[in-house]
Amino acid sequence: MLNPRLENLPDSPFRRLDALLASIPAPPDKTPILLSVGEPQHDYPELVAKALAANAHLYNKYPPIPGTPELRRAAIDWLARRYRLSPDALDPERHIAILSGTREGLYLLALTVVPQEKKGGPPLVLMPNPFYQVYAGAAVTAGAEARYVPARRENNFLPDFAGLGEATLARTALVYVCTPANPQGTVADLDYLTTMVTLARRHDFVLVVDECYAEIYDKVPPPGVFDACRELGGGFDNVIAIHSLSKRSSVPGLRSGLAVGDAKVIAPFIKLRTYALAGMPLPIAAASTALWREESHVEANRALYRRKLDIAERILSNRFAFFRPPGGFFLWLEVGDGLAATKKLWAEAALKVVPGEYLAREVPGEANPGKSFIRVALVDSPEVTEEGLRRLVEVLG
Repeated sequence: MLNPRLENLPDSPFRRLDALLASIPAPPDKTPILLSVGEPQHDYPELVAKALAANAHLYNKYPPIPGTPELRRAAIDWLARRYRLSPDALDPERHIAILSGTREGLYLLALTVVPQEKKGGPPLVLMPNPFYQVYAGAAVTAGAEARYVPARRENNFLPDFAGLGEATLARTALVYVCTPANPQGTVADLDYLTTMVTLARRHDFVLVVDECYAEIYDKVPPPGVFDACRELGGGFDNVIAIHSLSKRSSVPGLRSGLAVGDAKVIAPFIKLRTYALAGMPLPIAAASTALWREESHVEANRALYRRKLDIAERILSNRFAFFRPPGGFFLWLEVGDGLAATKKLWAEAALKVVPGEYLAREVPGEANPGKSFIRVALVDSPEVTEEGLRRLVEVLG
C-alpha cells in the first residue's frame, strides 16, 4: 500500500537528538544554548523587508516555476563575478533553476538523473560520510544504491571518490560533493574539483556540488566547481552547482537557492519541478534578486563569523583536536565518544550539540567516521557563542 522505499529513509539527526535527550533534564539554573542546528541567527539585511514590502502586491500572481527573469539574471551575474566566468558562459534561459531552498534541489536532482539501471545493475549514488542527510534520502527514493565514502582526518575530511575503482565509478549515476564541507568545514581545492569533473565526464555521471557555504569563509574564497570547469576549457557538462542565500545572506526563512550547470540536466529538472513544486512567490523572488546583487551585507556577515572563529580558537585551541575551519560555520570536535559527550553537555550545561555519528551512516566493516565527534554550529551571536563554548570546556575539560 505504501512505497517500501520510504522505510529505508534515514531518520533525521535532529529527531534522533530530541529522542536522545528527551529523558535528560537540563539544569534549571542555566538558559539552554542551542549549537545544534545550522540555522543562521544573524540579523537579515534591511533590503529584504524593503523588497518584500515593495512587491507585496504580487502575491496575487502565480510565479513562474523556473524563477523570474530578473532573479535568474542577477544570480548568473553573481556567479560570473564570483568564479571569473565570461559574461555569456551561463545562459539564464538554459543553465539555471531557481529553488525554494536547496534541500528540494538536492533531492529532486536524484529523481531527475538516476536511471533504473546502469551497466546492467542498480545505479550507485556516492556521497561523503558524514553527510547532509538529504543526499541519502534522495538516493533511496530514486531507487539507487547509496554508497557512503568516508571523510576522515587522514584525507582532510574529503572522500576519495577517485580511488573507488573503475567498476564502481562505471555504475555511478550521481555523486554529491559538499565544499566547504558540512560538518567539518574543510574545502576542496581546485585539483580535487578538477579531478571530480573529469571523472564525471569519463564515467558519465552527474556531479552535484553543494556549495551552500561558499560565501562563509575565513581567509580565502574557496574554489568552486565552476572554477574547475573554467580550468578544463569551459562548459558545464555533467556538473550542477548548488547555491543558497540562507547562509550567504543569513535568510534561512526566505528559502531561496539555485541549481546551475549542465543544460541537459536543468531542462528535465525544471520539468520535474513543474509537477512537484510551486514556483517561488514573486515578492520573495524580488528580495532574492536584490540580495544576489548586493555584497556589503555578505562581507558583514562573513566578518561576524570570523569573529566567532576567533572566539572558538581562543577557547578551544589545544583541545578536542580543534582546527580553525577554512569555510562554513561548524566546528567538528573530537571528544572521544560523541554520543556520551552530547548527553553530558545537555545534562550539565544545557548545551545542545549534535553527536557526529548521527550525521554519518554505519557501513559494515568500517568504523562510523563521526562516532568520536560532535558538531557545534557557530550560528548565534558572539556573546551566546562564547558562553556556549565556555560551558563546553567546563563540562568536557
